[in-house]
Amino acid sequence: MGEVASISRRDGARQGPDIPGTVGLRDPRLYINRELSQLEFIGRVLRQAVDEQVPLLERLRFLCITCLLVDEFFEVRVASLKQRIQHGAARPEADGMTPSGTLQAIRDAVLHLVAEQYRVLDEVLVPALAAEEIRFLAPGDWTGRQRDWLHKHFRDELMPVLSPLGLDPVHPFPRILSKSLNCAVELRGKDAFGRDASMALVRAPRSLPRVIHIPASHTRGAHDFVLLGAVLQAFAADLFPGMEVLGSHQFRVTRNSELLVDEDEIENLASALEGELAERGFAAAVRLETTTTCPPPIEKFLASQFGLQPDDIYHYSGPVNLNRLSEAITLIDRPDLKYPVFEPVIRSYLAGEPDWFDVLRRRDIMLHHPYESFQPVIDLLRQASRDPQVLAISQTLYRTGIDSQIVNLLVDAARNGKDVTVVVEIRARFDEEANISLATRLQRAGVQVVYGVVGRKTHAKMLMIVRRETRQIRKYVHLGTGNYHSGTATLYTDIGLLTSDPEITEDVSLVFRQLSGRGRLYGLKRLMHSPFTLHKQLIEKIKREEKNAREGLPAGIDVKLNALTEPKIIKALYSASRAGVPIRLLVRGMCCLRPGVPGVSETIEVRSVIGRFLEHARIYRFENAGDAEYWGSSADWMERNLVQRVEVAFPIDDPALRERIDEEIFNIPWRDNMIGWCLGADGTYRPNPSSGDVKAKHPQQRLLKVIKP
Repeated sequence: MGEVASISRRDGARQGPDIPGTVGLRDPRLYINRELSQLEFIGRVLRQAVDEQVPLLERLRFLCITCLLVDEFFEVRVASLKQRIQHGAARPEADGMTPSGTLQAIRDAVLHLVAEQYRVLDEVLVPALAAEEIRFLAPGDWTGRQRDWLHKHFRDELMPVLSPLGLDPVHPFPRILSKSLNCAVELRGKDAFGRDASMALVRAPRSLPRVIHIPASHTRGAHDFVLLGAVLQAFAADLFPGMEVLGSHQFRVTRNSELLVDEDEIENLASALEGELAERGFAAAVRLETTTTCPPPIEKFLASQFGLQPDDIYHYSGPVNLNRLSEAITLIDRPDLKYPVFEPVIRSYLAGEPDWFDVLRRRDIMLHHPYESFQPVIDLLRQASRDPQVLAISQTLYRTGIDSQIVNLLVDAARNGKDVTVVVEIRARFDEEANISLATRLQRAGVQVVYGVVGRKTHAKMLMIVRRETRQIRKYVHLGTGNYHSGTATLYTDIGLLTSDPEITEDVSLVFRQLSGRGRLYGLKRLMHSPFTLHKQLIEKIKREEKNAREGLPAGIDVKLNALTEPKIIKALYSASRAGVPIRLLVRGMCCLRPGVPGVSETIEVRSVIGRFLEHARIYRFENAGDAEYWGSSADWMERNLVQRVEVAFPIDDPALRERIDEEIFNIPWRDNMIGWCLGADGTYRPNPSSGDVKAKHPQQRLLKVIKP
C-alpha cells in the first residue's frame, strides 16, 4: 500500500498512550475530534490513489473523490462550526475543543491534505498515466498545432456561451455560485467607452464539459486532455479586444449548504424548501480556493467580496477543482486500467420469476449488496404492484436516483388500485430538489405522500406490502441498511432483510402509522426505534455485556458502522472494555473513540476498510451470554441518528443468516491485510497487520468469490 502521510495533526498532550488508566471516562483526552477524524478518513481515501494494487484509472477516481469529500466537509462541517461561533455557541465538544480551536486545527489538516492531493497528482498519477499514453496537458505542453486547435475550439464552442463581466461602479461584483469555476482577469487599457478597465470576471460554462479531449490527429496518442479552465486562461484576451490581459487566475468559492427553514412556522415544507434551494448556491461563503500564482491584491479583493478572512483562503499549486478530472475516466476505453466488471449474484431459488410471497412465507432472505443483486427487491415490488391480492404498499424514500425503478413501480401500483403511501424525506441533503420532484410525481399518480416528521429526518429504510390471503391479511417487509437506489446498490456494501415474521411486520406497520398519523407509538416488540428507544436500548445492551463479563459469562460486541461519534455510546464501550468485554469495531469513517488505551479501552480494536466498494452497512452483534443478538440498521452511532432522526434497527433471527453475517460482515474483513487500517490510541491509522501471513487477504475480492448463486 502506497505511503501518504497522516492527515490530521494532533497535540501531543492528547495522545492516547499518555492517558492514565484511572482517568474518568468523560476525560476529553479519551475522545478524538470529530472533524479531524473525518479528515483522517479522507486521507485514507487519498491513500488509495497511490496504492499500486488499485487499477490506475480507479486511483485517479479516488483522488477526485477526495476533492468531493473535502467540498462537502466545508459545505457541512466547517459551515456548521462557523454558524456556532456566529451565534455564540462556543461550548467544547466531548474532545474538549471549542469551535474556534477546531477551525484552526481543520485549517492545518486541510493545508496538509491539499498539498498531498497535488503531490499525488503531480508526482504519482501524472507520470503513471503518461506511461499509458494518457496525458493532461498544461499550456506549456501544447504544441503549435494543439494550440491552434484549442484556440479554434475556444472561439467556436466556448465564446458563444461566455459572458465576461467587467467590474466598475455600474457593474459591481456579481453573485458567484457555490463551487463554480471562475477566472479573475487582470486588465490594462480603456474599454470601448473610454473608461479605464482593471478587472473582469469570467465564469466557466456549466453547460460544457470541464475536460476537453483533443482529437487523435493533433496528439501523440489517443488520450490527450486539456482542462477547460486552462483554455479560458490561455485565450482570455479574445474576450477583451483592445485591452491588455495581464493575467488570468482561477478561483472558486464554497458556501454553506444548509437550507434554513423554520419548520414550525411554515405551512408547506416542500414549497419552503423549493424557495431555499434557489438560494443555496449563494449562501454564506466558507472557503475561497485560488492558485498559488494569484496576486495577493486580487486574492484579498476576492476574499473581501465573499466576507472571508485570510484563514479561509486555500492556495493550490495546480488547477482548481481536481474532481473534474474524473470526466476523463469515462472517455478512456481502457478496461485494463479499471476495476473488472462483475455481475451481482442472484441466488438460485430467487432466479426467474418466483412467487415472492410463497418464498417469504417459508424463509427469511438476506441480500448482501453489491455482491448480491438489488433486483429481488425490485421484483418483489413489481409482483406486489400487479398482484390483485395486494391491498397496500408503504415505503420510505431517502435517496432513490433520478430514474428510479422503485418510483416507477410505486406509480404503477397506485394506478392499479393499491393504496400506496410513501414517506419522502425531502430534506435529504443535496437530494432535496430530486425528492421534491419525485414526491410531486407520486402525488399526481394518486400516491399518499408524507414528508416525514417536523424536525426529524426520516432515514429508516422500510418497505411494507399488505396482502389479503386465504383466511387472513399478511404483511411482508423489506428492511435495509442502505437506500432504495439501484445505482448505489452496485457500489455500496449494504444488507437488506426480507421477511414475513408477524411481529417484525406488525412493528413496521406501527412505525408507518406513526409517520403518517403522528400518533404516539407504544409497545414495539422487535424493532428498536429512534428517536425513542434506539439510543437507550443500545446502551442497555452494552451494559448487559459489561455485566456478563464481570459475572464470567460469555460477552462480546461486534459492530460495523460508517461513523462512531456519540459520546454516551463511547463512554459505555469504554466501561465495557474495563470489564474485559472484547469489542471489535469496523468503522469506515469518523471514529471518536480511542482504542487500546491502557486501563480504558485495551479490549477494543477499531478497523476501517477502504476499497472499491463503499462500506455502508450498519450491523450490531451482542454476545448476550451465548444467546447472541444480531441487528441491522440504517443508523450509525452518531447523535443525529440516535436522537435526531427516525431510524429503525431490526433483528436477524435466522441461524443461517447469522452465520453469514459472522463470516461475511465481520470475520472476512477482520482477516484483511490488504485494504484495511487499524486505529491507534494516538488517533492515527496504520495498515492492518499481516500477522505474519504473507498470503493476500482482500475482503472485498474474497466476498466476490465466496458469495455464489
